[in-house]
Amino acid sequence: MRIVSLAGGIGGARFLRGLLAATPDAEITVIGNTGDDITLFGLRVCPDLDTIMYTLGGGIDENQGWGRADETHIVKEELAAYGMEPQWFGLGDRDFATHIVRTQMLNAGYSLTQVTEALCARWQPGVRLLPMSDDRAETHVVVEDEHGRRAIHFQEWWVRLRASVPARDIALVGAAEAKPAPGVLEAIHSADVVILPPSNPVVSIGTILQIQGIRQALETKVVVGVSPIIGNAPVRGMADACLTAIGVPTTAQAVLELYGAPLVDGWLVAEEDGDVSLDGVEVRARPLLMSDPEATAALARAALDLAGEISR
Repeated sequence: MRIVSLAGGIGGARFLRGLLAATPDAEITVIGNTGDDITLFGLRVCPDLDTIMYTLGGGIDENQGWGRADETHIVKEELAAYGMEPQWFGLGDRDFATHIVRTQMLNAGYSLTQVTEALCARWQPGVRLLPMSDDRAETHVVVEDEHGRRAIHFQEWWVRLRASVPARDIALVGAAEAKPAPGVLEAIHSADVVILPPSNPVVSIGTILQIQGIRQALETKVVVGVSPIIGNAPVRGMADACLTAIGVPTTAQAVLELYGAPLVDGWLVAEEDGDVSLDGVEVRARPLLMSDPEATAALARAALDLAGEISR
């Protein structure tokens, strides 16, 4: 079986771990969100690609869901002692090594796709991990506070402000010019099924869908999505703040309508959201909490079972 999954962040990474457990013989290609990418201290940081790579490769900090296990922060402390900014983004010492390698390779002329492949050669995540694009496309947020109305990088809004300042708009800067990374469209075209895990629908899955040609390619495939919302609240994180910024209610129904048909053919919701419906979409209620490896693998199997039912 050839499976393609769009993913970004902690929820997507953990779902992928369950998908690998549920389908050990499948060929899985992951298209990772790069809208969160940012340059810090002269280094190119790709948070979602790294979270997926570390999670599937066994190097993730399991408690927080991001960053390296057994991490130290000596470099961060020394940078702060010099007064270097930003001090609100907590890069660890082990994590710095990944960003140094990535930046050196990018500066040498390698594409982000090639760099990601080289980094994964160490971690062996068990999937083919592709960035959504080799072109720079960064998510920015329009906020209005005591400094007036201004646009800031998504990471500043998400990490420094903790989304506490309401967003007036969210935009993927550079999306109009960005092309899919090599292999992305080919993987979609050859896939037997596409899974949208419970990642943030606005700044993870939504950014990938904005890259030219990706949504159109997906609309020709069987696509099953897993709701990131349970009972009008995000499963994890602050997806509600992102949905509010674009005028979408925080419900499983609204997120399904945001994706829409013909993109989505099947939609898994929590049992308390069993009344969700949309013409052209098969909706099934299943336990969605990824509370342990067995529950996560069961959720992945439920998504694949629904895809098989739709295909038949």
